[in-house]
Amino acid sequence: MATRSSSLLRRILKNKLKKNRTTKSFIWKKKILRDFALGIDIEGADDEETRILERKAEIEKLRKRREERAVRKAQREEEAEARAQKDLPEPEREEEEEEEDRSMLIAVVKEQQRRIQKAMGTRTREEEDAEEVKLLESQSHDEYRAKKPKYTNCVHTGYVWNKYNSTHYDHDNPPPKFVKGYKFDIFYPDLVDNTKVPTYTLEEDKDSNNGDTCIIRFRAGPPYGEIAFRIVNDDWDYSHKNGFKCTFEGGILRLYFNFKRYFYRRRVTREGRLLKIRQPEFCSFED
Repeated sequence: MATRSSSLLRRILKNKLKKNRTTKSFIWKKKILRDFALGIDIEGADDEETRILERKAEIEKLRKRREERAVRKAQREEEAEARAQKDLPEPEREEEEEEEDRSMLIAVVKEQQRRIQKAMGTRTREEEDAEEVKLLESQSHDEYRAKKPKYTNCVHTGYVWNKYNSTHYDHDNPPPKFVKGYKFDIFYPDLVDNTKVPTYTLEEDKDSNNGDTCIIRFRAGPPYGEIAFRIVNDDWDYSHKNGFKCTFEGGILRLYFNFKRYFYRRRVTREGRLLKIRQPEFCSFED
C-alpha cells in the first residue's frame, strides 16, 4: 500500500514538473506533499484548473466573434447608406437647385430695386409720413413705457392654539390655517431718481364684499410702473421685535410685517353682559 501511494505521488510530481516546463508556473513541492498527505484529490484540482482555462478561452473567442460581427454590421450599414445616396434620382436634385437659384435671384433683384428707389427718392409722400409716424410712435413707446418690477412675496400662515382650538382640534386634526403676515421684496435697480424712495399705500378692495381683503400698492417712479397685491385686511404689528421691516437698500424695497394677535378675553359691562374684544377696523393709511 505504501509503495502504491509513493508511486502515485511520484507520478503526480512528474506530471506537475512536466506541466511546469510548458506553462512556466511555480510548483511548490511541499504543498503537493501536504495535500497528498491530507488526501486531497490533486489530479481532480488540476482537471478543474484546465476546465477553467478552457472556459476562459471560449469566452474570449466568443467576445472576439461578437466584435467582428459588430464591425461587419457597421460596414454593411455604411455601404447601404452609400448605395441609397447613389440611388437618388438626379433630376430631383437639379430641380431643387434650380428653384433655390431662382428664389435667390428674385430676392437680389427686389433688393436692388428697393435700393434704387431709395436713392432716387421715388417714395410717395404717404409712405414717408407713415414711416415717420411709426418711428415716432416706437420711440415714444420705448421712452415712456413703464417696466414691471421684479418681486418675490411670501405669505406667512399658521395655526392659533387658543383654548377653543386646543379643545376641538389636535396636531393630527389641526384647525384651519390663517394668514399671520407677509414678506415683499420689490426690485428697483434702474431708478431714474435714486433720491426718491419707493412708497406703498393701502387701498380699499372694491371686489371684497365684507372687507376681509385690501390692496397694497407699491410706487417707485420711472422707469417702473405701479404694482399691487391683494392681502388680508387686518391691523399690522409695527414692532421690529415681532418682525416688522421696511427698508430700501441696494435697489431693493423690503417690507416685512405680521398682523397683531388678539387674544380672547371676557369683559363685563355694568349691565352684566359678556362682551368680546372689538374686531380690527379697515386699514386706510399711507406710509
